[in-house]
Amino acid sequence: MKSVFYSHFFILLPWILIVIIMIDMDTKKTVRRTAHFYLSHFGKPQRAPLPTIYAITPTYGRAVQKAELTRLSNTFRLVPQFHWIVVEDSSARTELVSRFLARSGLPHTHLHVPTPRRYKRPGMPRATEQRNAALGWLRLHRSPKDSGVVFFADDDNTYSVELFDEMRSTRRVSVWPVGLVGGRRYERPLVEKGRVVGWYTGWKANRPFPIDMAGFAVNLQVVLENPRALFKRLGSKPGMQESDFLKQIAKVEDLEPKADNCTRVLVWHTRTEKVNLGNEPKHWQDSVQIEV
Repeated sequence: MKSVFYSHFFILLPWILIVIIMIDMDTKKTVRRTAHFYLSHFGKPQRAPLPTIYAITPTYGRAVQKAELTRLSNTFRLVPQFHWIVVEDSSARTELVSRFLARSGLPHTHLHVPTPRRYKRPGMPRATEQRNAALGWLRLHRSPKDSGVVFFADDDNTYSVELFDEMRSTRRVSVWPVGLVGGRRYERPLVEKGRVVGWYTGWKANRPFPIDMAGFAVNLQVVLENPRALFKRLGSKPGMQESDFLKQIAKVEDLEPKADNCTRVLVWHTRTEKVNLGNEPKHWQDSVQIEV
């Protein structure tokens, strides 16, 4: 009797094992599906994508141009979700800037527009055409579906990476201090109870917005909603371009103070020292030509 039982048992054993394995596999699949359902619906919420920072940099050919752009790119590479709009004061894209941007590894747009010769005089505002060309590009290639912040990043400044974290949450127009400007160690908006109430400035305090170009950022949608907001050429004076632009899109009471209520300097108007090339030969003498 026992021999009959064991013979039947061993005949059925492989089939029993197969059934157990199949049940175990199906159970694991069910557990995984259930876990995925709960994690996707009730787990850690997905982070919204960061708004893109569009940094507009006018530039022009000079001995320190590549050095200035190199300093900027080394900072910009540390900023996530970043797009660099470089606008040359030139009738065509130069090889130097084209090569530089291609090697930078940064998402970028390379534009060019020359400043009319009649405006290239001492005492005339600079980079007007270049900044307006960048604003025109944004209005043509971005839509209300795009989130972003527009910042005017001149190539003679030095920027802390923290500055870009501060400006990324700009709802309309945000402001902060700028170091080494206006004949002072810094200039800044004065803030009370989270609102701008005045200005600490060393030059023309009666301007509508006594602020440096590096001291504010604008939400991309504000730029798109105000297609006529541009930097003025006719009638504008040096040091007034910021005010001429900002008064088209904002009021002082609407400004958003950043950098701990405008008590921290995160950008400096450093300006590279003028290069001494007094010993540069008039005719090329080196055996190779090196791009500087």
